[in-house]
Amino acid sequence: MSTYRDFTAPIGSRRAPVLRTVGTRERRSHLTAPRVPTVGIDIGGTKVMAGVVDADGNILERLRTETPDKSKSPKVVEDTIVELVLDLSDRHDVHAVGIGAAGWVDADRNRVLFAPHLSWRNEPLRDRLAGRLAVPVLVDNDANSAAWAEWRFGAGRDEDHLVMITLGTGIGGAILEGGQVKRGKYGVAGEFGHMQVVPGGHRCPCGNRGCWEQYSSGNALVREARELAAADSPVAYGIIEHVKGSIGDITGPMITELAREGDAMCVELLQDIGQWLGVGIANLAAALDPSCFVIGGGVSAADDLLIGPARDAFKRQLTGRGYRPEARIVRAQLGPDAGMVGAADLARLVARRFRRAKRRRVERYERYERYAEARRTPGESL
Repeated sequence: MSTYRDFTAPIGSRRAPVLRTVGTRERRSHLTAPRVPTVGIDIGGTKVMAGVVDADGNILERLRTETPDKSKSPKVVEDTIVELVLDLSDRHDVHAVGIGAAGWVDADRNRVLFAPHLSWRNEPLRDRLAGRLAVPVLVDNDANSAAWAEWRFGAGRDEDHLVMITLGTGIGGAILEGGQVKRGKYGVAGEFGHMQVVPGGHRCPCGNRGCWEQYSSGNALVREARELAAADSPVAYGIIEHVKGSIGDITGPMITELAREGDAMCVELLQDIGQWLGVGIANLAAALDPSCFVIGGGVSAADDLLIGPARDAFKRQLTGRGYRPEARIVRAQLGPDAGMVGAADLARLVARRFRRAKRRRVERYERYERYAEARRTPGESL
C-alpha cells in the first residue's frame, strides 16, 4: 500500500472554546478528557487520511492513501485503517482512534449503516477495529466530526448553536448544540443534502428527485458546466478551450480556478450554486434557528464567489426577515483536515479507558516485581 507522509507543523495556537456551563454528558466528558495524542481517520470516496492530533488540534503527523474500491469487501478497508494506525503508533503514543466515515452511523456509533462509496452495509466497524487495535475506537459520521473540529478549533468557536454544511460531491451536514453533536434517534440526523427543494427535479442517486444537493454541490456545478459545454454554448468557449474540447475533463476545482481568473460563465455557475445554497440555509434556519452556519467541503474553496451569493439569497429567503436575528454564514477554517481533526478529538472522550487499562497493567506489573523481589531477597541472604 502506497502512502503519503507529511510531518506537519502545528496549526497555530488554536484552543478549545472556554465553556461557561457544564450541561450535557458529552460536554462534561470533554472537559475531563485526557490531553493525550489520538489518531483521526477520515474516510472519503477517493482517499483515506490518518493523522496523530494533540489536544489543541495540532496535527503531529499525517498519512494518506487511496480508498479501496467500493466493490472490495469491508475487511479490505479495515485492513487499510489498521495498517495506517499501526504505522503511526510506531512513532507516537496513541491512546485512542476516531473514525470519520462518509455514511450513516448508528446512534451507538458502532455500526456504519450505509456508506455510498464503500461496501459497508450495517457494518460493526467499531467492534471489528477495536478487536484488532490495542486502543479504544470511536466511529462517527464525517460531517459530525468536521463540525466538532470547527466548533473546537475553527470557525465555530464559542458558538452554542451551530450548523455545518459540507459541500463536496454531494451535501453533508451536522448540528451542534450546547457542545453536543445532535445525531437524532437513529444516528442519521444532518442529511440536509436530501431535502427536496424542487419537486420532480433532477434525479438524485438516493433515488428521489429534486434533492438540495442536485442544485448546490460539486456534482451540480460540474453537471451544469458540462451541459453548457456539450451544447457548444458561446458562454462556455473559455472552459471548452481550457480542456481542449475534452468535456469529461471539466472538474469543480477547474471551474473555481477559471472563475477566479474572471471567466464569466464559471462566475455565474458559482453564483447559481451559491443562491441555491442560500435557499437551503434559509430553510434550515426556519427549522433549527442556529446562530452560525459553517460552510465546508471542497466547493467552499470558492470562498466569496460562492458564499457571497449564498448570503444574499439567505437574506431574501429567510422567514420573518427584518424581524429576527440572522445567523452568521462563514467559511470553515480547517479545510480538508476538519474531519480527521474532529474524529481524533472526539476519540479523546474514550481515551481514558485506555489510560486506565494501561495504568492497571503497570500497577499489576509493579506488584509482581515487588512480589518477585520479596521472594528473591530471603534466598539471597542464606
